[in-house]
Amino acid sequence: MFVDIRNEFGQRVRELRARSGMSQESLAYRAGLDRTYLSGVERGERNVSLVNIEKIAAALSVSVEYMFSSERFSSTPAYQPNDFTIPFTERFKYQLDGDRKILAFQVYGLLTGDNVDFMSKTLMRICSSFGKGELNVFVDHRDMKASDGEPVVYSPEVAERAIAFQRNLLLYSSKAVVLCNSEFQVHQLNRITQESGIPTVPLYGRDKDMVGQAYELLNINGNDLIKVH
Repeated sequence: MFVDIRNEFGQRVRELRARSGMSQESLAYRAGLDRTYLSGVERGERNVSLVNIEKIAAALSVSVEYMFSSERFSSTPAYQPNDFTIPFTERFKYQLDGDRKILAFQVYGLLTGDNVDFMSKTLMRICSSFGKGELNVFVDHRDMKASDGEPVVYSPEVAERAIAFQRNLLLYSSKAVVLCNSEFQVHQLNRITQESGIPTVPLYGRDKDMVGQAYELLNINGNDLIKVH
């Protein structure tokens, strides 16, 4: 069966844009492309050059290779009002293991920029009791999903606030291990890590293997907050 690669690539761009909470205008701006051109790409009407594929990939915080990955998503836009019906304080949990010097936290559902700021203030108050590089950070993003049950990644606003948050963490943390909801999120976190400077290990795979690898990296046998699903 013949598959038009232009349609396939256009659908891929639309999926990744939708799960990032970006409009066509926003993605076009970040990629340095005209919105009408990007619209044509998503409709499968453009023969996209390698240069523009690279621009679109960079704007989505992924590699060119990942643009052709078999990992697929819904093209339903995320970051809609019904994604935020549960208060953030009920979707954000954290725990400090003072003996092992591990700060663990989980986020269920989606984040706003204000949510990141609240999370940052809350966790930095805990971190301030420790010296430089004393803490390891353990993050659980496995349940970062929209109301349709599909994985999402940070919106551009959230990603920018997350970079600032990670730079603050760098004062106290020697390592961060993150359980991810997709390869897409791994790519995004790698990009954020490059900008923030904090040593971060994003993991994605079979749940038991992923959690086991995280425990090994953190030199622990378990964690009261973050466990195998």
